[in-house]
Amino acid sequence: MAVPSWLERLRAAGKTALVQDGKRKIHYLFEDGKEMAEEYDIKTGQLISRKWREKNTLGGTGKWQVEVGEPTSPLLGALESELITESSSNPVFMRKDTLSSFQWRIRNLPYPKEVYSVSVEEEQRCCVIRTTNKKYYKKFSIPDLDRYHLPLDAAALSFTHANNTLIITYQKPKEILAAEEQLQKELKKIKAANSGDGDCKTQ
Repeated sequence: MAVPSWLERLRAAGKTALVQDGKRKIHYLFEDGKEMAEEYDIKTGQLISRKWREKNTLGGTGKWQVEVGEPTSPLLGALESELITESSSNPVFMRKDTLSSFQWRIRNLPYPKEVYSVSVEEEQRCCVIRTTNKKYYKKFSIPDLDRYHLPLDAAALSFTHANNTLIITYQKPKEILAAEEQLQKELKKIKAANSGDGDCKTQ
């Protein structure tokens, strides 16, 4: 059973916590130098965002890669917004979980629901979105299942379409629900700094 291995890595990581704007922000520093930053809603315990960062080949700090939450815009600031930017009508793929499921939203997909098919590719350990009109194709993995060494289950996958947005839901396996519950208990034990209190407290 490999489930404890990821939990053990989380337990062993250096952690700092900050409470700000109704969110509990946790920063993890792993032994291999990788960093992970998570934000949770304080009231619900809901994961709002998860980002990863690792050292680049020259040993400098790389850019944050968003796993869960709104994708960061490559162009920020009033001056830069006047430069050429990606069309706002392009599909935007993002992950936004609920307490019981992993969920992905792809905005700017105007086609009716019957155009889409979402399937599981067990051997490639990914999910695939296809459209019968050949207008959109996307492969994506579920890193959480990889970290816990759990198989993909086609029965856990469903999707719906509303307001030009395709919403894909994958019910979390009981092993992940149990591990997340355990992790939440541990995260609550970390003494968190409140916004404005200076440095975060480290576990």
